[in-house]
Amino acid sequence: MALPVSSQLRYWGIAALIFGLLLWLLGDMLLPFILGGAIAYCLDPVADLLQRWGLSRLLSTTVITLVAMLAFVLAILLIVPLLVEQAIALFNTAPAISAKLWDFLTTRFPDLLDNSSSIRQSLTGLGETIQSRGGDLMNGLASSLNSLVNILVLIVVVPVVSFYLLLDWDNLVTKIDELVPRDHVNNVRRLGHEIDTTLASFIRGQGTVCFIQGLYYASALMLAGLNYGIVVGFVAGIISFIPYVGALVGGGLALGLALFQFWGDWTSIGIIAVIFMIGQVLEGNFLTPKLVGNSVGLHPVWLIFALSVFGGLFGFVGMLVAVPVAAMIGVVARFFIAQYKTGLLYRGLSTEDDNDV
Repeated sequence: MALPVSSQLRYWGIAALIFGLLLWLLGDMLLPFILGGAIAYCLDPVADLLQRWGLSRLLSTTVITLVAMLAFVLAILLIVPLLVEQAIALFNTAPAISAKLWDFLTTRFPDLLDNSSSIRQSLTGLGETIQSRGGDLMNGLASSLNSLVNILVLIVVVPVVSFYLLLDWDNLVTKIDELVPRDHVNNVRRLGHEIDTTLASFIRGQGTVCFIQGLYYASALMLAGLNYGIVVGFVAGIISFIPYVGALVGGGLALGLALFQFWGDWTSIGIIAVIFMIGQVLEGNFLTPKLVGNSVGLHPVWLIFALSVFGGLFGFVGMLVAVPVAAMIGVVARFFIAQYKTGLLYRGLSTEDDNDV
C-alpha cells in the first residue's frame, strides 16, 4: 500500500530542503564535483559510441579523458590569455569610446548639450567606472585563475571526478533506479527519461550551438578587422543559449565598436552587421533545429528566471545547476498538470454526469 499523499509530499519536501541547504552551505566545495558531473553527463554518449565500436568502457573513458585534457590545455595556453588581454584592453578604451560618442553628439546636436550638462558628466563617469571596475574584475579573474587552488581544481580534481563518474555512469544510473520507491518506479523512470531528453537536447545540443556560434563570430569578426572581435564573439557565443539575446548583445557591442573604429567606412560597418545576420540565419535554420530540436521545453523567460534566482541564492555554483534544476521542475510541472487535468478537481462531477448520460 502506498504512503498517503501528505506523507509523500513531506518526505520529498524534506529532500528538496536538504538539497538546497547542502548547495548553500557547501557552495564552492561542490564546484569541482558539479563540473565533473556535467562533463561526464555530456561525454557519456561519446563513451557509449566508442563501446559500440568495440572499445571497453575503461578504454573509452581513458581516450575521451586524454583528448579532453589536451583540448583544455591548448585552450588555456592559446585562447584564454588572448581573451583576457583583449577584455582588459576593451575596458581600458571605454573612456575614449564615451569621449568619441560625446564628440558625435556635440557635432550633430550642438544645442542639445553644453559643457556643464549632466549628460556629459554621466558619460564621462560611466566610461571611468567601466575602466576601473572592469579592469579590476578582469585582473582579479586572471590572478584567481593562476592561483594554486584553482589550478589544482581545474587540472587535478575536475578531470579525476569526470573520469570516475564517466567510467561508472551506467552503474550509477542502475543504483539510483534501485533506490526509487517501487510504487512510483514507472512514473519516475518516465520522468527521468523526459528530463534526460530535455537536458540532452539543451545542454549537449545548445552547448554545441554556443561553441559553433562563438567560433564563427570570433573568427569572422577577427577577419573583418574589428578590434576586440575575439572577446565579442566569445560573449555572443556563450550567451546564445538564450534565443536572440546572444545576437542582440553581441551584435550591439560589435556594431558599437565598429562605429567607433570604422566611422565613415560604411562598408566595414555593413560587413559587421552582415556577419551577425548570417549567424542568426545559420542558428535559426540549421544549427538549432539539427542539434537542439524543437521540443526542448525550456522557455527563455523560465531560463532567465532560474539563472537569476539560483545565481542570487547560491552564486556561481547555483548558476551551474540552474539549467538542470529548471529542466527537472519543468518536466515535473508538466506531469502534475497532466495529472490535474485527469482528476475531479479539474474535470468536476459534471463531466462524470455527462459521461453517464
